[in-house]
Amino acid sequence: MHAPIRKAVFPVAGLGTRFLPATKAMPKEMLTVVDRPLIQYVVDEARAAGIEHFIFVTGRNKGVIEDHFDVQVELESTLRERGRDAALEELARDLPAPGQLSFTRQQVPLGLGHAVWCARELVGQEPFAVLLPDMIMRGGGGGCLPQMVAAYRQSGGNIIAVEACDPERTDQYGIVGVGETVSADGFRITSMIEKPSPETAPSNLYINGRYILQPEIFDLLAEQTTGAGNEIQLTDAMIRLSESQSFFGHRFRGRTFDCGSKIGFLAANVAFALDREDLQSPLTEEIRSLLADR
Repeated sequence: MHAPIRKAVFPVAGLGTRFLPATKAMPKEMLTVVDRPLIQYVVDEARAAGIEHFIFVTGRNKGVIEDHFDVQVELESTLRERGRDAALEELARDLPAPGQLSFTRQQVPLGLGHAVWCARELVGQEPFAVLLPDMIMRGGGGGCLPQMVAAYRQSGGNIIAVEACDPERTDQYGIVGVGETVSADGFRITSMIEKPSPETAPSNLYINGRYILQPEIFDLLAEQTTGAGNEIQLTDAMIRLSESQSFFGHRFRGRTFDCGSKIGFLAANVAFALDREDLQSPLTEEIRSLLADR
């Protein structure tokens, strides 16, 4: 029996410089895809996976994220007075239960590995999930993290979600080596390489921003030296941990949108809007009209 995955870490301290000036005063995690902020999509995915404790690693000017997951008394009172029951129910649905949220600071932006390490006291000595909030998933039958948790119950160890990319673009991602098959969508990871050239890449499966990790990663992150970008890289610590623990890849069959990039963000808005019955037809007409005018 493997210890359950009860806690998830959300690194939300990044500055979002690729979206300036929109992110000058608003966290990039609060940018909206259709009518929901990015961070809500990721928290919803974690809740669907059975996560009970949501740990946010924040930085300066990120207080609005905490406010988003709080009760808004004035807003709810106004909605109640106006008979907006559906909106009230949706707001209540989006909130984790009291006591399920924790926030800690990453005072200095030293990379993803450092952000995860900042959550060590809140995670404790148990396995946990990490979800990158600017990577949102669509399709794939049940959601990425729920699938990973189901796989973890069978295999234990550490699990990394992966997705196929264009083989000519491996130099833009962290790529894994593929070993023994352990399930329909699972395999042993034989290597992890940051941004290899297409000629040297061990596969075209890239790490898409979802992880299940054992707590021993924290000891390695504590002593991890800086790597690419002069930052403490989570991948470097995972490579070291793989010397003593098993790492498994989980192929996500849906699509990940990198909303840290403008194209990924715009594509996500179109894709998620087309999934909505109330928006699909009018949006399709608008897109056709815009293309015809070019």
